[in-house]
Amino acid sequence: MTNNEIVMQGSPSMENGFLMNISGESANDKNYALKTAGFWVRFWAFLLDGFIISAIGGILVNPIFYLMDWSLSDSVWYAPISIITAIFYYSYFVLMTKYFGQTLGKMVFGLRVISLKHDQLTWSDVLFRDWIGRIINNIFMPLYILVVILPENQGLHDYFADTTVVHEKIFIEKASTPTTLPKQEEQIEAFVQEEKIDLAKLEEKNEQ
Repeated sequence: MTNNEIVMQGSPSMENGFLMNISGESANDKNYALKTAGFWVRFWAFLLDGFIISAIGGILVNPIFYLMDWSLSDSVWYAPISIITAIFYYSYFVLMTKYFGQTLGKMVFGLRVISLKHDQLTWSDVLFRDWIGRIINNIFMPLYILVVILPENQGLHDYFADTTVVHEKIFIEKASTPTTLPKQEEQIEAFVQEEKIDLAKLEEKNEQ
């Protein structure tokens, strides 16, 4: 965090947007942006989601397999338990993210998935993020560390979908960057003054 960034709790006028501009009495406008979530808070939310998925799966899926006398220990990808578990796992992330913008784990930690290009998450955003991107991440687990490296704390699955994860009620105040440097402003002001003087002289000559 730089010197011109201040964490604010519960900004009153920004619930869904990622970045907003507020004009105040000061000369410079200020931008308030939702604070992106770092690796560790996202890791704990993901871990909690894993426990929730395992618990719900155990309650709903295991009894059916016991009744059908199907094996629960097969580890090959084409085994019935592997296929059903995968469907349940990815459906959980896709549906929760699309309809709520957050999984149960993210709700507990006050996190939310937002799109960097749309006002609302679209189906393509969610499918690229929580289906295709998450499959790649789960095959190559070290890719999750990209949350530390990529802009806006994006994981690889966020990068595919142009999304990121933010804290719901923590905002960062960023001072606006001047469009011109102070020296450039002085040069522009001097040029304007010269033009005014030349215009005044021309008006005097016309009057004479």
